[in-house]
Amino acid sequence: MTKKKKKKHPEATPPAPEAPGVLLRKHGMLYLNDQFNKDTIHPLIVQIHEYNLMPKELQPKTITLHINSPGGAVHWCFQLVDAMRTSKIPITTVAQGLAASCGVVTLMAGHKRIATHNTSIMSHVYSAAHGQMKEFDHHARHEEHLMMGTRMEDHYKRFTKKGVKYIRKHLLPAQDVWMTPEEAVGHGIIDEIWKTY
Repeated sequence: MTKKKKKKHPEATPPAPEAPGVLLRKHGMLYLNDQFNKDTIHPLIVQIHEYNLMPKELQPKTITLHINSPGGAVHWCFQLVDAMRTSKIPITTVAQGLAASCGVVTLMAGHKRIATHNTSIMSHVYSAAHGQMKEFDHHARHEEHLMMGTRMEDHYKRFTKKGVKYIRKHLLPAQDVWMTPEEAVGHGIIDEIWKTY
């Protein structure tokens, strides 16, 4: 009798690794590690809207936005905040390293707000450099500064639950305000501190 030759099955090839960041995004993990501008903020806004358009079974239960930023363009900051606050999926903000200027404005707008114990947090009033302008341009810009000052007050009031006098004294005075995560909890900017070691 002749022996039947066993058929050789091709070895299963392991799946190709996902491109860096794809797996994180699938699980609702987003990262802001630079200044606020079109290149950094627009992709985050698009991703938040895409999560909300996904079928329910594919949506992450929570979106987590990790923040390590010195700040930047305030109008991009408020577009991101608007996207966060209109998201049907709750967004947790996590400050790691630095949350300054627009970084702290975004941090306090999370549905849950966290900072690691190594994080530096800085709050200050709205500022903008416009270079050389004509007299009427200065008047127009002055109006925008006033509107932005009111917008910042309203934002801080909403998310810290503090009054305008408190905010102007402790969070938006003339000078920059640097604070520890513990102080940020006291000011109503964050809810929780993560001890990483």
